[in-house]
Amino acid sequence: MPIKKSAKKYMRVTARKAALNKKAEGVFRSAIKKTKTAVSGEKKEDAQKWLRLSIKALDKAAQKGIIKKKTAARKKSRLNKLVKSVVKK
Repeated sequence: MPIKKSAKKYMRVTARKAALNKKAEGVFRSAIKKTKTAVSGEKKEDAQKWLRLSIKALDKAAQKGIIKKKTAARKKSRLNKLVKSVVKK
């Protein structure tokens, strides 16, 4: 445990920021999972809806620095490819 007052404050700040980051990460991860389940169930409209929400969540996470921009771009690209395979059928 920290002894100095500033170190104690830093621990509180870190815990608060970690909780916010974890929440934002959970949002895009759950959106990705729901997109994939919609694709596996071949529900075109649901897949497209969840794709839009996933892209929005990934962009927000990249903007906040939770994930890197290129990681977000890669995930969006792979999801888009997956959804397009179902929509074309």
